[in-house]
Amino acid sequence: MPSGGVSWGWSRHWLACDGDDGDELAKKLATACRGHNVQYPNAMNSDWDDVSFVISSQYRIAVLRRLADGPATPSRIANDADLGIAHISRALQGLRDRDLVELLVSEDRRKGRVYGVTEKGSQVWQKIEAENMV
Repeated sequence: MPSGGVSWGWSRHWLACDGDDGDELAKKLATACRGHNVQYPNAMNSDWDDVSFVISSQYRIAVLRRLADGPATPSRIANDADLGIAHISRALQGLRDRDLVELLVSEDRRKGRVYGVTEKGSQVWQKIEAENMV
C-alpha cells in the first residue's frame, strides 16, 4: 500500500491520492475500478432507495400518505388509516431515520407528539404518486 494522503483499494489494487486534483483522482479511480463490479452512489439511486423503502410497507405508505396532507400525531395517523398504533410508531421511526418525516415538537414530549413530512419526504411521496406506485 502506498504511503501518504488517501489510499483506496482492494486485494492488490491500490490507488494513491497524494496531492491529486479532483480530475486526476477521478481518472485514477476509474482506471483502478475498470473490470470490477463497483457501484457509485448518486442522488438518483438514493431517491429510488427511499421510494422502495416506503412502498415495501403498508404502514410506511399510510404514514407518508397521511403526513403529506398535514402534520399529525401517531394516534391520528393510526385512526385515519385504521391500523395499529404500534405499527404506525415503528413506521414513523423508520421514516424518521431516513429523514422523510420529522418530529415537530420537543423530543421530551411523550404525549401529543406531532410529526410532519420533510422536504425530502415530500419529494419521495410525489415520486411515488407520479409513478402510480400505490
